Amino acid sequence: MAGRRRRRGAGRAALACVTAFAALTGAALAGAAPAAAVQKGGRVAPGVTYEEFDIKAAKGVAHAHLLRVDLGNPQVRVDLLYPGAVAARARVSAMANTQGAVAGVNGDFFNISETQHPGVEATGASVGPAIAAGRTLKAAVPKGQRFGPALPPGTTTEDVFGVGTDGRARLDRLTLAGSVRTAETQLPLGGLNQYALPVGSVGAFTSEWGSVSRVRSTCGTDTDRAAPCSTDTYEVTVRDGKVVSAADAPGSGPIAAGTTVLVGREAGAQQLRKFSTGESVEVEHSLVAATDGVAYRLALGGYPVLSGGQPLPGLDDTTSAVRTAVGIADGGRRVLLLALDAAAYRSGLTIAEVAGTMRKLGSEDAFSLDGGGSSTLVARKAGASTVSVRNHPSGGAERLVPNGIGVFSG
Repeated sequence: MAGRRRRRGAGRAALACVTAFAALTGAALAGAAPAAAVQKGGRVAPGVTYEEFDIKAAKGVAHAHLLRVDLGNPQVRVDLLYPGAVAARARVSAMANTQGAVAGVNGDFFNISETQHPGVEATGASVGPAIAAGRTLKAAVPKGQRFGPALPPGTTTEDVFGVGTDGRARLDRLTLAGSVRTAETQLPLGGLNQYALPVGSVGAFTSEWGSVSRVRSTCGTDTDRAAPCSTDTYEVTVRDGKVVSAADAPGSGPIAAGTTVLVGREAGAQQLRKFSTGESVEVEHSLVAATDGVAYRLALGGYPVLSGGQPLPGLDDTTSAVRTAVGIADGGRRVLLLALDAAAYRSGLTIAEVAGTMRKLGSEDAFSLDGGGSSTLVARKAGASTVSVRNHPSGGAERLVPNGIGVFSG
């Protein structure tokens, strides 16, 4: 996260003895360690193991499913699971099988509904930044436009879990930097493949977006997701560096490679109206990390709950729910992926209990992903060539989600 360095060495020393499971804020692990106490589990692939166990929580007993991933194993890597477009959704198992993953969990919160904007299509796009195989897919929506529970104090929609090209996992913050240039003007870029653009901004949509309508990007405000859609919008299509068309409202349909669609709202729309057909336009964009150093191979949004072995201040300790989370251990060399069973089977955890659980499992840092009906953990069984759903999702079936964390081996 921005402005905060992790105390890796101290965290490892403090967390070395994970077999001593003292009570933690109403949540105590039963069966997570030592291995003899694990109810079920085993090897999924070289460097990847699965286990399940109970957690005694304040409101009952939660049942957890856990993947331990050794990034120090040269056969192991993690990457983004996604359906091939930002504005698309699929089941975690289908994404894992299509991409050849041996295991995985669901990922970021997303634009799941549009009841406040009748007639506007929900995009299914995720809230936070996303990077897959080192390729930038999207940036974060404004904080007031996010879906999901309230963020902990001091966190933003730009917070990410990521794995760098060095193979190490870390938490960070990715901010969009970009511009739209013509011979006459230079405009800041306010969004990249986002379901919500900042008020008064210009956003860019590329072939990574998909074919879903771009109207949702001009609805709501930076502080009120349910606010009406803007009535002052404009869209410009740029192909091979030249303006080829314009429209008064955002459109839909696939965007060809080499084409960028610029969508403006309010002041941004007024600026785009000055563009003319045939005019040269240069669009640049990148995601800038708050920490220095390595580029990201994988990044996705959610929010941090544990940093340097300490829970973030202000975590909710009253609302119990089904959760998915990812933990980082051994200075980024190990990743822990956790998902709970649906409430119909067992109790849930509060976010404070999630932080405590991930710390007891050995995590130095931890990150909350989408929960509830989205919580899904998949892994291959011995001898299988496809994954199986290991937890019990809400409603007895997998929810369609925009992305996830995939584990690859071999």
